[in-house]
Amino acid sequence: MSEIEVRIQDFGVTMWTMDYKMRILGIDPGLIRTGYGLIEAESPGAMRLVEAGVIRTKAGDHIQTRVADIFNSLSDIIRSEKPDVLVLEKIYSHYKHPATAILMGHARGVVCLACGLYGVELVNYPATRIKKAITGNGHASKQQVQGSVKTLLRLRRLPEPADVSDALAMAISFVYMGGARKKTVKF
Repeated sequence: MSEIEVRIQDFGVTMWTMDYKMRILGIDPGLIRTGYGLIEAESPGAMRLVEAGVIRTKAGDHIQTRVADIFNSLSDIIRSEKPDVLVLEKIYSHYKHPATAILMGHARGVVCLACGLYGVELVNYPATRIKKAITGNGHASKQQVQGSVKTLLRLRRLPEPADVSDALAMAISFVYMGGARKKTVKF
């Protein structure tokens, strides 16, 4: 366990501040492939990969079977890894492809449901903010995102497939945007 320090504020309020490693789960939802990436972080310079992978469903299965598979697999991950926060990319729909957004919305809804049921904080960021946070360019390519994820997590090779690197990018962006800070509890 980390050190605990006691601070007395001007108001006479005692606060306990504990440095801890925050567990951040990034999810890149999709009906065929849902990428996930779990990191542990104390600060932008102190991050490590815990687990990453892909939840796959069968394209020929009914929609209810596919969303149930995603929900069950994600539930297993949340129960076993106990993330403090889950990061999703805000949904974006191009007017030429509305069906894509609707299909992704099914998988995304399952992720939101799992957060609600398991009490995991849910954070949504636009894709451009995620890319800017980890590459410095809000319109970075998939290859640039993969390269940044590899560097920031000190991995030996690029995280693949792109669903995994995107999920890890979401988790890392939470740290870079100030989400992983000291937790303060008032008594």
